[in-house]
Amino acid sequence: MDPEIQKMREVVLVYLDRSGGLQKFVHDCKKYNDSKQSYAVYRFIISINPSDIAELDATLGNYILHNPLQAAQIFQSVCFVAVKTLSLIEQLQTEAQISILLKPTHLPPLPSYVLSLSAYPFNYTSQRFYMSEGIVIAMGTVTKYTQGARFLCTEETCPFSEGRFRCIRVHCPGATESATVRTDFVCSLCSSPLQEDMKFRVLGDKQVVEMIDAKILNALKGYSTDKSHFRIQAFTLFLRDELANKMTIGNHYRIIGIPACVQNGLQMTACIEVNSVQLYKPNDPSFVSENFKYLLSLTSSSCWRFTAVLANIFASQVVPPGTYNTLKLAILLSLVQTCEKENADYLDLLIMTSDPLVIDRLLNYSLCLLPRGIRHPPSSDIFPSVTKDKHGTGSASIQACSAVLAKGGICYIGDLSSYKKDKLELLQSVLESRTTTVFIPGKKYGEEADQQVTVSVQTNFWSFVDVDSSSKKHIQKENFLIGQMDVSLIPVNLVDSFGLLIYNEFPSCRLSSPVVHHTLKKAINPEAMLYKVSQQLRTQDYEEFILFARSLPVELSSEAESLIQGYYLASRRVRRDSIHGSTLSASALKILISLAKAHAKLSLRQRVLEEDAVIAVLLLESSLTLKYGTSPLCVAPNPVFPFDLNDENSLQQRDIYLMQCHHQLLKFISAYSPGIHINTNEE
Repeated sequence: MDPEIQKMREVVLVYLDRSGGLQKFVHDCKKYNDSKQSYAVYRFIISINPSDIAELDATLGNYILHNPLQAAQIFQSVCFVAVKTLSLIEQLQTEAQISILLKPTHLPPLPSYVLSLSAYPFNYTSQRFYMSEGIVIAMGTVTKYTQGARFLCTEETCPFSEGRFRCIRVHCPGATESATVRTDFVCSLCSSPLQEDMKFRVLGDKQVVEMIDAKILNALKGYSTDKSHFRIQAFTLFLRDELANKMTIGNHYRIIGIPACVQNGLQMTACIEVNSVQLYKPNDPSFVSENFKYLLSLTSSSCWRFTAVLANIFASQVVPPGTYNTLKLAILLSLVQTCEKENADYLDLLIMTSDPLVIDRLLNYSLCLLPRGIRHPPSSDIFPSVTKDKHGTGSASIQACSAVLAKGGICYIGDLSSYKKDKLELLQSVLESRTTTVFIPGKKYGEEADQQVTVSVQTNFWSFVDVDSSSKKHIQKENFLIGQMDVSLIPVNLVDSFGLLIYNEFPSCRLSSPVVHHTLKKAINPEAMLYKVSQQLRTQDYEEFILFARSLPVELSSEAESLIQGYYLASRRVRRDSIHGSTLSASALKILISLAKAHAKLSLRQRVLEEDAVIAVLLLESSLTLKYGTSPLCVAPNPVFPFDLNDENSLQQRDIYLMQCHHQLLKFISAYSPGIHINTNEE
């Protein structure tokens, strides 16, 4: 025996004893021994810490990292000796029956151990451990594969025809099913055909997953400041046994695995045999820029001023400061209400506009402030679809879509009036439940029964409707209520499913000149900074600000909660008809809370105040007025920004106006929801 191999075996035994791996191995053996059943292969998982191994013996540490398949054979021989010495598994006969899967806890943080899914060439021939990361864009259903099988020689006089475990086939990373089980194997002793002993076949779970580099998100944005060019290609992952169903479509993962090349017919497919899976969550910035801090200190005298100034100057690269303020505030609120948590507070936007070009540019610019801002391409599906797996298994594969890839971000779906009725109905269902169901017909994909897979949709949706073009497609209704808008082109229930409905008229004649000048100057010089504020608060500053603000934990104060609850109950009483009852849906309360929390986050506060609730009520009441007409609360057409913000005096006037709105809201609640106790100044 090679002395170096013998030394590594001794080190393996020491490591297993010190790390607790030997105790776990004995426990796993007990399960096999208690079953009293003979298997062709006994599979064991051994966790390896490369740093600890390297400290014990550098040669073995290097062997595990760069020759994992050969290193597993060293562990296999040590484990076999342990089984025989301690009589752990009575049924075990040969060393070949032990299958060892080494799972490193981590890899050295060096470039040579990182496998980029977008870099060329893709090193799939080394068969050693690599670390990689990416986003899951397709997932197959779980199928079976052969972990190991026993074969017997068909020649009766051959010693290998006896019932011992002499001819064992065990799955290796990247190998296909035919490499483990097929009918043309021959005996190594007499060259006679081998026949599988079916009762000893060991099956395991297998799942095929498609993963792609996270850079794909930059390519799916409608607008980006990143002008770099890169190559993107999806790669196949094989998840086996305990790793099956450990991934979720649309999530970002870090994996450790062994690259391989699988032949499917005439095609060769590069793949990764996954060894471990870890969910990747990027850290949000723990700071905002000094300019934002300075702006916050200047506006600290009022709870409303900071967000007002922020909305006023936001997106100055796309529209002039002071224009589209209500829409820009709604966009900012929606941006900070994005996260990947279950049962999150969502804030969807539907904009009615007569100027879709400018609105489209504004929304494109805004969604790029998030890592997961996706502009949905009209040629693809918004929600998951099912296709046949292309790796020869014939099973179903669920393909990701814009809504799933935008997880924890924004999915911008463009002009809503361009979609057909069935797509709109599906969108409404998703907005209401935040899930979508994928139907997999069993007969088509080789399954015994049909399946239904529920996919979570955790994203905010943005869309708009061009009122000028849509008015030509249908006959407008008559006899509208005061303040009500014709939205009959879109199903009423779908409009209700969006959190906010915003009517953004083209700026008045007084404001149209700055927009025209801005558009012309940008057309001549797209990279020009037309306003000083664009230089002081760059796009990168806004990205950091949004990521910091959305990560703030916020809680409702009792005063804000009472105000929101009082307005909600009062609105349900005043907005009702004799046939359908209240026109205010139950989701309106969630939208109010989401708006109030978003305004607190945007103000960089962790407590929702009454002032935040006032902004939430005004935005929702304006949206309800567009849908159903005005109510006794009777807010102005543009209640959050009733006039231009040019200087500190205009900010002071806005504060006075909002305080009057607050007082008017309290009177509305006391008149139509008398059971709610609200603290007033008079009390």
